[in-house]
Amino acid sequence: MSSIPSNLSRMPNLLRNAASARQINSTNVELMRVQQQIAGGVELLRPSDDIVRAAAIGVLDERLARSVQVVRNLSHADAALGVLDDLFKEAHDTVLAAKGIASAQSNATSSASERAAQAVVIDQMLAGLFNTANRESVAGYALSGSRTSVRPVEAFLSGYRYMGDGPGLVTDIGQASTTPITLGGGNAIIGTSARVRGAVDLDPVLTAGTRLSDLDGARGLGVTTGVVRMRIDGGTEIEVDLAGADTVGDVVTRIDAAVRAHEAAQSVTVLGPGGVSLAGGSLTIDVASGHTIEFGEEPGGTAARDLGLAGDTPVVFSPTSASGLDTAPRLTWRTAVADLAGLTAPLGSIRLSNGGRSGVVDLSGAQTLGDVRNLLEAAGLGVRVRINEAGDGIDVLNEVAAASSNALSISEAGGTTAAALGVRTVSLGTRISDFNFGRGVEIVDGQNDPTTGQPSASLNTDLRIKLGDAAGTTIDVDLRPEDMADVTTLLARINSEIAAGLAAASLPSTALRAELSATTNGLALVQDAGFPGALAVEPRNNSRAAEMLGLMDGTYDAGSATFTGEERTKVRVESAFTYMLDLRAALIGNDVFGIALAAQDLEASAGELVETRGLLGGYATRIEDASTRETDRQVLDEGTRSLLRDTDFTKAASRLTLLQTQLQAAFQVTAALNSRSLLDFLG
Repeated sequence: MSSIPSNLSRMPNLLRNAASARQINSTNVELMRVQQQIAGGVELLRPSDDIVRAAAIGVLDERLARSVQVVRNLSHADAALGVLDDLFKEAHDTVLAAKGIASAQSNATSSASERAAQAVVIDQMLAGLFNTANRESVAGYALSGSRTSVRPVEAFLSGYRYMGDGPGLVTDIGQASTTPITLGGGNAIIGTSARVRGAVDLDPVLTAGTRLSDLDGARGLGVTTGVVRMRIDGGTEIEVDLAGADTVGDVVTRIDAAVRAHEAAQSVTVLGPGGVSLAGGSLTIDVASGHTIEFGEEPGGTAARDLGLAGDTPVVFSPTSASGLDTAPRLTWRTAVADLAGLTAPLGSIRLSNGGRSGVVDLSGAQTLGDVRNLLEAAGLGVRVRINEAGDGIDVLNEVAAASSNALSISEAGGTTAAALGVRTVSLGTRISDFNFGRGVEIVDGQNDPTTGQPSASLNTDLRIKLGDAAGTTIDVDLRPEDMADVTTLLARINSEIAAGLAAASLPSTALRAELSATTNGLALVQDAGFPGALAVEPRNNSRAAEMLGLMDGTYDAGSATFTGEERTKVRVESAFTYMLDLRAALIGNDVFGIALAAQDLEASAGELVETRGLLGGYATRIEDASTRETDRQVLDEGTRSLLRDTDFTKAASRLTLLQTQLQAAFQVTAALNSRSLLDFLG
């Protein structure tokens, strides 16, 4: 007789079937999960499986994605730097070859025909350098700065003009570091845009339309707006809200309205007929007799001080003190010419010479500073006009790399406009060290008499001026180091020597004078108009002063009895193109000294090119190191992520076998249980 074991409790069939189904389903679900882990190779199938591990994996995923982009950037930068290095190497080789020609042709044995033939070779080298400068890389034109779609160099007039803009593009290489992939102007191939720096503070005045953003402010920190406190006659403070004011006119209107409101409320007259207005760079308040106005700040505010209404010492507006502090307006292209207090003369015409061409630009119709810029740039002579960094004057930039004889010159065309704008390439304040493209002027000094050992005046003479009088009077000029500060001190010394020479020759003091030419930018020697002959200048004691002052290449005008030297203060672009053009011109002109100067410049250019290649090599090393570092970090992050995320196949396979056995056992037990009934237990 069968019996039910005492250790098994009795349960309904439905409950037993449900328990068996739950066990089988649970095993199936776990079995499916393990199969997914094996098939996908990923142990963590969803974030809810393990929140901590999922968060760590998310961080690693983000780092690895960023690392992929950094590696791509590094590869891109490496390719771009490779092109830059190649083109600078080619440029260096070209410059060295040109220097070799200059060195060979600077000796006395070379003939004019040989030098002319070598000039043709230099022409071919210039063509090669032109192609090198316009090389493209993976980032666009390699030397075009930030405008990578624009060819950086074009043939222009008698030289080459830089058309790029900006400092160049950079790429992220990780570790908060960047590396350039294109370069702008300012390198040894293209050079920087030579600049005629404005020598005049144009001093724009305040107008109602002047924007507050165009003011440096009385503190030199710009202008912030907000509430200011106004006290009239020492009474109760009145708040004037200047927040949102855009122009100086807005400020004037709000202050005037606040004072008028006080006048109406108190039945007094505080403002005089001038009211709240502007003068120069300051706000002014015409205060009626017997009244005062003071301004203060809200806690933490600066508006009153920025607008010159208050200061470190009290600013009290009274009948005898109407002006606030200077707010230092900056120039903008909208600034009207009529609002330039520093412009000492009406605008007329100026002469621009650049790249072998000259043109007269009439500025008399310019209404704004922007008009002045447009007229100068529209002359088609390769110049750009910029407001200087101080915001008080303009600079004229030369973009054309041409031979030194064709460098930029800005002179007068019958007026004083160039000087008034501060852009004439020479003035009485021009430093002598700026002559001859920064070479200055060499003089003979400190020579002693070989017999006595004492300083010798005759041996220290730099140049001799031969007058056109009947006697052929000569005047020796000894230039000293202390005379070579600027054009003013130079002219003072020359005129001092002239005065002594005229007195010794018993000639009137008006027989000769030295001055700065009013139109040609050269030094001028004006003799008595009654002298029959031409004035001439010759060097003394092998001094190069006369030649470097432009007096050896001067011309004499009999009508004005004036000998005018060539300008030696032109502004050129310092670049390999310029030096090779100088060499070509010197070879064609059979100018041995010019060839030697070009050789010096080319040698310096070759050195700069080597330095640039060294800098590029440094960047390339940084990229290589960054690539190694990024690859190592990728491997480490991948390994860590794999430990956190990927399936351990040995463990998963063992668990899969266990679950299969477990499922088979569950099926067998369930089948056995379901095959029995109560009758099987009854005897």
